[in-house]
Amino acid sequence: MNFRKQHSIEPTPMQLAPLVDVLFLLVIFFAVTSHYAKNEQVMDISVPAAEEGKEKESRNVGEIIINIKTEGEIIVNGAQLTEDELLAKLKNIVTVFKDQAVILRGDEVVDYKHVIRVLDTCQKAGIWNIAFATRRPEAEAPKKP
Repeated sequence: MNFRKQHSIEPTPMQLAPLVDVLFLLVIFFAVTSHYAKNEQVMDISVPAAEEGKEKESRNVGEIIINIKTEGEIIVNGAQLTEDELLAKLKNIVTVFKDQAVILRGDEVVDYKHVIRVLDTCQKAGIWNIAFATRRPEAEAPKKP
């Protein structure tokens, strides 16, 4: 006689609704962040024209864009920084990423000395991978008010 009960354990079906919710949230997150990461050109900076400049389709992950406004203000990620604050920020980044890329977006009418100050700050921080943002000559620069 067999007094033991034979129980069959039914497998629990996989719930798809939470999985779909999480996937939609991830898609929305990446769509929004890639839009803002792609264009940091909403500022009132008109970069100079260059015929030999190359159009960069996509940005590298972690590229830093340093904007230099007309009066020499340094803007990084929407925040205005002093030279010392920029140096501290860049040094912190270089300790983690040795080959950090930096893109300088200087206004076309900015004094050359302001660009040199930022270049000097990048050199002090140990950054060697520096590029300059330009636009195509046929594109009209936005008019300054």
